[in-house]
Amino acid sequence: MTDRAAQTLTRLFDVRGRRALVTGAASGLGFAFAEVLADCGARVVLADIDAELLARSAARLTQRGLQARAQVLDVADEEQVRAALDTMLAREGGVDVVFANAGIAATPGFAIPGGQTVDAIDRDGLERVLSVNLHGVINTISSAAAVMKRQRSGRIVVTSSTAGLRTEPFVCYGYIASKAAILNVVRQAALELAPYGVRVNAICPGPFKGTRIGGGATLDPDEETERRWAQTVPLGRMAEPEELKGLALLLASDASSFITGAAYVIDGGVLLGAAP
Repeated sequence: MTDRAAQTLTRLFDVRGRRALVTGAASGLGFAFAEVLADCGARVVLADIDAELLARSAARLTQRGLQARAQVLDVADEEQVRAALDTMLAREGGVDVVFANAGIAATPGFAIPGGQTVDAIDRDGLERVLSVNLHGVINTISSAAAVMKRQRSGRIVVTSSTAGLRTEPFVCYGYIASKAAILNVVRQAALELAPYGVRVNAICPGPFKGTRIGGGATLDPDEETERRWAQTVPLGRMAEPEELKGLALLLASDASSFITGAAYVIDGGVLLGAAP
């Protein structure tokens, strides 16, 4: 690589010293977001409700000499989210990047045997999913915006899903409802916050490993779950969380300086329809 190429990459994608918060960061996509930021020199707070897994995940980064710390956080609790941002403000003097990533699915969708059907929705489960996936995202955007408007700068990245853009029979109704709703929240917030220099964008992943969304009992999908999802992807496979890192770095860096209100699909071609 030439010196000029290295300088260009640094100018576009440099996040060294950026102060970042990632919710749902103990595993899966959230950990991938946190890891790429830390690897590239950002100071990252990993937030998650699972204290034990969170501690192990944060330690994976700090043991490599990266700047990371853990924050136990329930994004459905607005006061907790506000407190987390206030703590960052007090410790770091500001917040540059927030990934509103935390999300859950209470049960598989109707295409999976025993999954949720529209005439038998578990209302408690529905409210639990909405409290995290919708209210939790709004809590996170709201708390981040309160800091970033005063700074007149910042980047907020929300994890939606291809299930927010189309029907998805493998996931529950609360999941598709919340993931669709937050896309309009992203657009609205992007419009409001643009005059303050705050960019708000969404990532819409397709089938990724490392999550329990869509019927997997563990973070690593069983053979049947992986086969089922792979059949929906023209590229013929589920993705690894590693494959989100480039897009995450783009949206966290100055390379996306003129991008706001966008929803980036990263799905192996799922939205194109079935492969011929």
